[in-house]
Amino acid sequence: MSDDKALIPSLRIACPTATIWDAAELASRDPGFDARNFGASALVRPHDVEGVAALVRFCAEHGLSLVAQGGRTGLAGGAATSAGQVICDLGGLNQIEEIDPFARVAIVQAGVTLGALQEAATVHGLDPGIDLAARGSATIGGMVSTNAGGIMAFRNGTMRHRVLGLEAVLPDGRVFSDLTRVLKTSAGYDLKHLFIGAEGTLGIVTRVAVRLDPVAGASATALVGVPDAASAQRIVRHFLGSTSPRLTAAEILWRNFARLMQRALNYAPGQLPLDAPCLLVLGLGADNLEAARGVLEDGLAAIWEEAGILDGLVASSDAQAAALWRLREETEQIERAHPMAPSFDVSVPGGALDAYVARIEAGLKALDASYAPYVYGHLADGNLHISINCDGPVSHERHQAIEDVLYDGLREAGGSFSAEHGVGLEKREAYERHADPVKRDLARAIKGLIDPANVMNAGKVVG
Repeated sequence: MSDDKALIPSLRIACPTATIWDAAELASRDPGFDARNFGASALVRPHDVEGVAALVRFCAEHGLSLVAQGGRTGLAGGAATSAGQVICDLGGLNQIEEIDPFARVAIVQAGVTLGALQEAATVHGLDPGIDLAARGSATIGGMVSTNAGGIMAFRNGTMRHRVLGLEAVLPDGRVFSDLTRVLKTSAGYDLKHLFIGAEGTLGIVTRVAVRLDPVAGASATALVGVPDAASAQRIVRHFLGSTSPRLTAAEILWRNFARLMQRALNYAPGQLPLDAPCLLVLGLGADNLEAARGVLEDGLAAIWEEAGILDGLVASSDAQAAALWRLREETEQIERAHPMAPSFDVSVPGGALDAYVARIEAGLKALDASYAPYVYGHLADGNLHISINCDGPVSHERHQAIEDVLYDGLREAGGSFSAEHGVGLEKREAYERHADPVKRDLARAIKGLIDPANVMNAGKVVG
C-alpha cells in the first residue's frame, strides 16, 4: 500500500478491535531502548491471536513489511522500523492463561512480561528459570524470539530450553499451534525451534508453554575479589559441586567496568571489595536466608586459598545485596558515561576467558591507545558483554575493525559472535562475515520457504 493516508483507515477496517497509532502518535511515544523502534508508519496492537492473524493477512495482501514488538528492550535493532512498515505490538496479549503447579507449566500470551510471570509463579513456589535485568519490560514473546539467556542460563539454559511449546502466526496468516506442555515428545520435526531465536522473521509468537522450576525460599549474595577469571571459575565449580543449596548466579566484572560503576553509583572507596582485577557476584538459593548465607560463607572459606581469593563480602541484608547487584545490573551507566559507545555480546568457551580478554584488550589498544573496554558478563556460561570507552558513534570502518578484534577465532573455538542479544540490524554484517556460510545458506532457504514475500521483519537476521 503506497498511500500512507489510506493506511490507517484500511487498518481500522481490517483490525476493528485493535488499538492503532499513526506515525504522529508514534513520534510522541517512548520507543524503548532503540530510538528506531517507532519509525514505522503505523502501530497495531491486537488483543488476541485472531487479531494478529488478521493484521498479518492484511500486510501480506498489501505487500507491507510487518515488525513484531514486545517490551522494546532489544539491543541489536531487531525491533527497529522505518517508514512504510507496520508494527504488531503484542502488549495487548498480556494474559497468563494458566499455571499448572503439578506439571510445572505456565501457558502465557506473548505480551506477558517476565516480571509478571515470575510474580505469578512465585505464588506456587515456582519460577520460569530465567532472569534478566529488564524483567519489568521484557516480554515472553520477545524473549522467545531472541532466545534470551540471562543470569541463570548456566543452570537452566536459555529460552530455547524453557519453552515446551508455542503458538505463532505464519506470514500467510495461518496459525501454527504446537502448545505441547510435556517435556518428552518425539513426533517428527520439532518445528517450534524455528521460531525461537528467529527474531520474528519467520512468524509472530503469540502464546508459549513455559517450563517452571521450584524456587528457593531465600537467596544470599556475595561479592568476591579475585585475580582472574580462572580463579572465579574455581569458586563456581566448588559451589556447583554442592548438591544443596544451589548456585543461582555467577556474574563476573573486570576492573575497568567495576571502577566505572563505583564512580557512577557513588560507592565510597573501601565500601565494597572493588579493587581486585576481577569481581565475582554470586547468588545462592536455599530454604531460608540463614542457610543460604551460611553455605555461602562456609563455601568461600573452604575455597579461599585454592582459588586465590583477594577479598570478599557476603551481604548481611537485602539492602546490601541490592547494592551488590546494582554493580552488575545498572549497565546503562556505560551509556551515560559514553553516549553511543559500541557494545558487543559474545560467548567464549569457559577455559579461554582470561586469554580472550587479554587478547582483545591488546588488539583494541593497537587500534586506538585510549581503548580500555568495559567487560562483564555471565561467568558460568562464558557470555561476556563488552563496551568500548569512546564517546559518540564510530565510523563504519572502525566498527568493523573492532568487530574483527572481538570475533576473530570465536566460531572456530566453539564460541559465538552473538550470545543473547540476537542479530537484528546491528550484527547483520557480522553475521555475513563471521557465521558459518552453510548455516547462512540454510537460514536463507528456510526464510524463503516460510516467508517468500518477506513480510516478517524484513532486513533482519538473514537480510
